[in-house]
Amino acid sequence: MNMNFNFNNPTNLYFGTGMLNELGTLPMPGKKAMVLISNGKSTKANGYLDRTLEQLQKAGVETALFDKIMENPVKEVIMEGAAFARGTNCDFIVALGGGAVIDSSAAIAAMATNEGDLWDYVFGGTGKGKPLGKKGLPIVAIATTSGTGSEMNGFGVISNLETKEKIGFGNPGLTPVLAIVDPGLMTTVPAKYTAYQGFDALFHNTEVMMSKGVNILSEAIALSAIENIAKYLPRAVKDGKDIEAREHVAYGSTMAGVTMQLTSTTAQHSMEHSMSAYHHNLPHGAGLIMISKAFAEFFIERHACDGQFIKMARAMGLENAAKPEDFITALMKLQEECGVSGLKMSSFGFAPDEAMTLAKGARFMQGGLFAANPCEMTDEDCAGIFKKSYR
Repeated sequence: MNMNFNFNNPTNLYFGTGMLNELGTLPMPGKKAMVLISNGKSTKANGYLDRTLEQLQKAGVETALFDKIMENPVKEVIMEGAAFARGTNCDFIVALGGGAVIDSSAAIAAMATNEGDLWDYVFGGTGKGKPLGKKGLPIVAIATTSGTGSEMNGFGVISNLETKEKIGFGNPGLTPVLAIVDPGLMTTVPAKYTAYQGFDALFHNTEVMMSKGVNILSEAIALSAIENIAKYLPRAVKDGKDIEAREHVAYGSTMAGVTMQLTSTTAQHSMEHSMSAYHHNLPHGAGLIMISKAFAEFFIERHACDGQFIKMARAMGLENAAKPEDFITALMKLQEECGVSGLKMSSFGFAPDEAMTLAKGARFMQGGLFAANPCEMTDEDCAGIFKKSYR
């Protein structure tokens, strides 16, 4: 077991049902907030926006609303948001939403204070990889979904439609100064998206367990998160109002935000980012689900980290798991219980002959995650996983 790790998290986290009601009593990092939400209806319709604005008013904060973030956020909207923040003289951001909104807040916070284009500062693909010259705006993150753990780190994934790229962007200095994870805000997420987001959270943790860089702390947290998600996600999918289930899934998601700071995820995320870069309407969690079985089988067949798969299978409820293949059994059972075992790549517009294009895209956009894999994976191997996953 690797005993070495580095951990530093400046986020003041308030976790628990009803925590949004505490926002107005907490010290804010500025006087005027850019309130960032999605371009959908749910944040407004469910009353979460009004409740947040009321709390900010209690805290003596002025607000300006920006409601243009889509499911897979794109560079153009990031730049528009940064210009909006500057034009309205906002000195911090309140990101109210799921992973897309909180991911976007990091990029907007950076570009509100730095010159040029977002892709000037992106590492990977056609990004120029320049360091940020100025500190970004402070961020307050209020999570309304359980999927990304973005509320605990300063990184997000942004798409560039022009270059067909989807790449992680961020900096530790963009980590939210305050995060509220209130599972009560998650009870209105539809069943399908509860499943997609829950599996995203699960795979953050399973990839940490597979990763070369796993250590004593990231493993302990990841196994706890995997256990909670596997046990409670089917309940949350079946009954969105099941607050106990929502709490446990939210815990697993937020803890992924911690494990990913301690240990990198693997190429499973690179591969999905390539998928949704070429097929922009693909929900991230759905893409991960469709390749998950073949991705794990690749390493099981090569005995790359047998012990890790057995530990995960036990955490997912197979107490007597003794072989790595038991992880596949647990994973398939969970997908069936959550109603996502029948997802097909063809339903999202994929063709069988795209496999190598997707594989090369994954390495070009986020090649660094391949280095975290427990054994080597060539482009041909990667294409093979896509082919095996295709239905």
